[in-house]
Amino acid sequence: MEVLHLGNPVLREKSEPVAAVTQEIVQLVSDMFETMDMQHGVGLAAPQVGKLLRMFVITIDDGVRRVFINPQIIETSVETCEIEEGCLSIPDVWESITRPSRVTVQALDEHGRPFTIEADGYLARVIQHEYDHLDGVLYIDRGDAEFRDKTIAKFERRAERRRQKDAIKAAKAARIEAKKAAKAASRC
Repeated sequence: MEVLHLGNPVLREKSEPVAAVTQEIVQLVSDMFETMDMQHGVGLAAPQVGKLLRMFVITIDDGVRRVFINPQIIETSVETCEIEEGCLSIPDVWESITRPSRVTVQALDEHGRPFTIEADGYLARVIQHEYDHLDGVLYIDRGDAEFRDKTIAKFERRAERRRQKDAIKAAKAARIEAKKAAKAASRC
């Protein structure tokens, strides 16, 4: 699966609840874990792969593969912690973000069974980061506004350069095809 990058409007949309845990959802969970692992991530939300569904997957240092379908954060701690965060949708960009130290979350697992988890430390942080994706919020929105604006501008410039390169490649491919067609026509 392709991981969408900053600038893609899907990343800013609010996700819809998963109506039922079907075989398609189970397959999506599997595909998301595979994509996350290939990208060396610790969490991946469905909107990051173009699916506006309220679900995400996590595998942190403990190696446990966790699935959160229709999650709801029902409690957060007053205590906070500031840690540097990154994101597969904003590659190679890191910023210190302050979040609650602990969270309690209710969700469904990949079998449609409800569960509640009380998480602290790194797991709590990753849950909150991925949960934000479901509401179209990126971690850069929670930090310094100037840093956010510079990061957005940087990715807009990258996207423009990519569009220009793609246009040049397309024009070159069209010229090659035109030459091939002209050559084929001259043989007739």
